[in-house]
Amino acid sequence: MEGSPSAPAIMALREQFGDRKPPDITRKITACVACRKQKIKCNMRDGQPPCVRCKKRGLSCTVNRSLQMILESDATWKEVMERKIRVLEAALGKVTNHLSMPDILEEAMDEDEDLIVAEAHTSNGPTPTRIAQAGPSPAAEKHTPHNYDLVMDPDSGPAAIPGSVISPIVTIPGLEQNRAEQDIITRGIIGETQAQSYLDIYQNRLDHFCYRIIGDRKSLSEVRGDSPLLLAAICTVGALHLATPDFEKCYQEFVAIAAAQTFSRRNTVDDIRALCIGAFWLSGISWTCVGAAVRISTELHLHRSIFKALEGERSHYLRTRLYYIVFICDHHFSVAYGRPPMTRQDDSIRAILQFIETEHAVEDDLRLASQVQFWSVASDIYQMFGVDVERPLELSAIDPVRRFSISLDRIRADWTQRLHSNRYVGNYPTKGVTMHYHFARLYLFSMAFRGIGKPGFRSPNVALEIDELASQALLSATAILGTVRDDEEMQDHLNGLPTYFDVMIAFAVVFVLKVSTKYATSLRVDTTEIRGLVADLVMVLRRITSNMHPRHLLVSVARGAENLLEKTSTPDQSGPVPANAHVTMSQPTFDQSLFDMDQSLWKGATMDNFFMGELDFLSNGQLLLQNTYQPDLHYSNMGPM
Repeated sequence: MEGSPSAPAIMALREQFGDRKPPDITRKITACVACRKQKIKCNMRDGQPPCVRCKKRGLSCTVNRSLQMILESDATWKEVMERKIRVLEAALGKVTNHLSMPDILEEAMDEDEDLIVAEAHTSNGPTPTRIAQAGPSPAAEKHTPHNYDLVMDPDSGPAAIPGSVISPIVTIPGLEQNRAEQDIITRGIIGETQAQSYLDIYQNRLDHFCYRIIGDRKSLSEVRGDSPLLLAAICTVGALHLATPDFEKCYQEFVAIAAAQTFSRRNTVDDIRALCIGAFWLSGISWTCVGAAVRISTELHLHRSIFKALEGERSHYLRTRLYYIVFICDHHFSVAYGRPPMTRQDDSIRAILQFIETEHAVEDDLRLASQVQFWSVASDIYQMFGVDVERPLELSAIDPVRRFSISLDRIRADWTQRLHSNRYVGNYPTKGVTMHYHFARLYLFSMAFRGIGKPGFRSPNVALEIDELASQALLSATAILGTVRDDEEMQDHLNGLPTYFDVMIAFAVVFVLKVSTKYATSLRVDTTEIRGLVADLVMVLRRITSNMHPRHLLVSVARGAENLLEKTSTPDQSGPVPANAHVTMSQPTFDQSLFDMDQSLWKGATMDNFFMGELDFLSNGQLLLQNTYQPDLHYSNMGPM
């Protein structure tokens, strides 16, 4: 007994009862209860029940044990189970450390420590089978509070940023552990062949719509080594645009990894790239992804790399370039929805024209610069006019609108001349500038409808100007829809462009249908022409989306546009300006109330998941289907496609 692996537990049990000497058991019970009762010989093969008699008669064969044997057996079992639990805890610690999810074990350990303290106060003797832990697990140390130290940078002067003199002391063990070991390929979510196909479509097509987020071409092994989040983002977006069944599980994995890294202290620039990819193409979580990308980019001081980038340092050139992408991504999902942008026009943004003159700048950086300029103007528009849609434009606001329009005209003229065809996306660089130009103009000139239906709207001193601005808004909206209807190259690009394009196409559809039904006489709109344009667009979108993944946002845009066109086909479309028109027609935030002007007209016009619940232009949810696709909220309950 002393040499067995369970001896320590048994000895501890005996010490607890005050006698280390094992009891003298003179008789060892070998017969089962049934045989002993009949006082006959009990024959057991290999000394293990059941015996021959019980097996033959189908009886329960049990052997009674002495109390000492029972206690020592229980002690042995308990020690074995504790050893297995410690092994399991260590394994879970490694897993949670890889996933940056220590909270689960931390909470369990806190409860365990409370239990130990309680036992220490209530017990007079030692716990025989309790074995002290070797120390805190890596997961438990993952998010412990920082220790800090004062640092003095010899290269900086007294005018340094105050917070730069406080530096965290990082003593986390295993900080350099290879994170790629926990990527979606290692976990068996997808195979290398599928991952390679998703990387190929991303690098050969999708990445060039957004100015090469990941930069230079990379192999699959390089992407895996850079960031498991980046790999998951690329595979998710690739699966979406190849319309494969892998999209759902890749999406779920991307969300899980991104959520696990929320409080991680070792996020990298590749994690920022992954979040930007998710924001540009995964509409349901765009705002969440871009918020995390902005936060991490500022934590890594990407906004401060511009100065060394202008001096020719390539590493800082790449960091500044990534910051511009974050800036654009942020404005895609803030200004257009009436949300204040998180990134502002700082030194990096103001130096964009100097940036494209550096030695490392490439053709894609020119497109990047055009976007930075467009969104800088859009941000200024937001700051100037705010989001108060109930206040009609006054005469003093007309000149700023015209100046912003001139700025947009200048940006379009400058960049359509400088940009050229791209080997991966054809003429999209120049055509994309024109599309963004009309997107921005529609946002700007829709201000003309602010306060419609309110006293003071189109007051005599501003009526002509309001009509002029409203006509310009309609012109840009029809230009957007006409381009999608007529330009076959742009049609080919729709299964690849960021979701911002899908949203603006949707808004243009709703805008022209609203104007043509309730305000045709006020703006002298050719209703027949507008309806024909939308009908043609619906046919084009139906054809384009026939081969798309059902979860692609444009699929729902096409379905929603068709439903709204049908709903607006009823004969009686005229009537007085509704009381809530001031909210609905001047809505730069694309609020759901835009669709509530005439309940008899719009009731039941469900736009399906085109109106994603995360977007501000859907606030009251009246037009949502009950089963709207919310993959990050109700994904596990989703039925078959």
